[in-house]
Amino acid sequence: MKDRYFFDTNIIAYAFDRSDRAKWEVCRGLVREGFQGGSGCSVSSQVLAELFVVLTAKVGKPVPPKKASTIVRSFVDSPSWTKLNYDHRTVSRAVADSGSTPAHFWDLLIAETMRDAGVKRIYTENVKDFEGIPWVEPVNPLRPRPAR
Repeated sequence: MKDRYFFDTNIIAYAFDRSDRAKWEVCRGLVREGFQGGSGCSVSSQVLAELFVVLTAKVGKPVPPKKASTIVRSFVDSPSWTKLNYDHRTVSRAVADSGSTPAHFWDLLIAETMRDAGVKRIYTENVKDFEGIPWVEPVNPLRPRPAR
C-alpha cells in the first residue's frame, strides 16, 4: 500500500473472522500491514463502533465481547492507524448528499469523513455502495485479480 486507504468495517471484520479462509487471509494481511505502519491506513470511529457489533453478532464465528473490545482497542491505541472522526458539519453534508445519490446515509457519512481527511480510496467488499460518490474510489481487495 503506497496510497492512503480507508478501511470499511467488512474488511477489518474478515481479518478477525476465520469462517471464510480466503477472505480472512487477504484481509488479515492488509490489517497486519496497517498495524506494522504500512502506510496511510485509516479508520473512523463509526467503523470501529460497527466493528464491535459485527464481531460479536454478525460474523460467521462471533467472538466474545471481551475479545471484540480488545480488537477495537488495538485500533484505537495503535499509532499506525489514523483515526478519523466526523462533526456536525460532516453529518450535515452527508444529509445533503442523501438527496442527490442513492447511497445509504451511513456510507455517505463515511465518504464525507474520508473527504474531510483527504482520503480517496476505501477498501471495501461493498464497492457498489460507494460507486456513485464522485470523490471516493472503492477498491475490493477480495475480487480476484485478472490474469496477465
